[in-house]
Amino acid sequence: MDRLTPLLARFSLHAGVFYTGNICGIHDFAQDRARGHIHLIRQGPVRVMGVKTVALDITEPSLLFLPRPDTHRLVADDRTGADVVCATVQFGGGGHNPMTDSLPDVVLVGLAQLPGIEPLLGLMFDEAFAVHDGRQAALDRLCEVLMIRLLRHCMAQGLTQGGTLAGLADARLAKALRAIHDDPAAPRDVADLATLAGMSRARFAARFREVTGMTPADYVTDWRILTAQGLLRQGRAIKHVATDVGYGSASALTRAFVRKLGCSPSDWLKGIATV
Repeated sequence: MDRLTPLLARFSLHAGVFYTGNICGIHDFAQDRARGHIHLIRQGPVRVMGVKTVALDITEPSLLFLPRPDTHRLVADDRTGADVVCATVQFGGGGHNPMTDSLPDVVLVGLAQLPGIEPLLGLMFDEAFAVHDGRQAALDRLCEVLMIRLLRHCMAQGLTQGGTLAGLADARLAKALRAIHDDPAAPRDVADLATLAGMSRARFAARFREVTGMTPADYVTDWRILTAQGLLRQGRAIKHVATDVGYGSASALTRAFVRKLGCSPSDWLKGIATV
């Protein structure tokens, strides 16, 4: 069963490659709360500063993903430099989404750890270090595929830190999560979700919290709010959005927004319009 496609359909993935080539010396990157940053190091070495308490030295071809990047710096040798591809990654038009929220602040994977990735990297590097018609569009699409491969790897290798991806990586919890994702408006209680997972109520509740870091009820609420945010971004009227995500009225959805986000849907929309 495909665990990622329903998420990617709801939180569309957009990548934007903004630098390709050889870097020498110091390169600074600003904090970015709306987008993640990918740094694909073809050859180095590269020292990364600002992502951990100590400098991170990358000495082999690697993929560095920062889901919530603070100000950081890449430092390459002044003589030999390093070949890199740098890109931004955004899901659903905002920084908060169930995929990157499930990942640690720093994801570093050696390219050799991603089996079968060589043909994709070959295409990326061919586009990145040459001049072809449609180069930017090709690079962006290839970077999106690379991000999907990285998400698969994180789920398979347990590199998540709870949340949706960790839950989907658990075969039993995934059944309940897919039901929540497919129909956020449906009434959900722990007993119903436990039945879907083939577990007792108590065992399901304990396992759900252990894996995702949330109670089932909190997860349902979070998913409804995230779904509502996506619909509101599309210009849907709040009264229709409320029904679509399982609230009986616009006022009920507004109360849920205030409890979760500290603001009303209309104020939230005004806030993202200024970002």
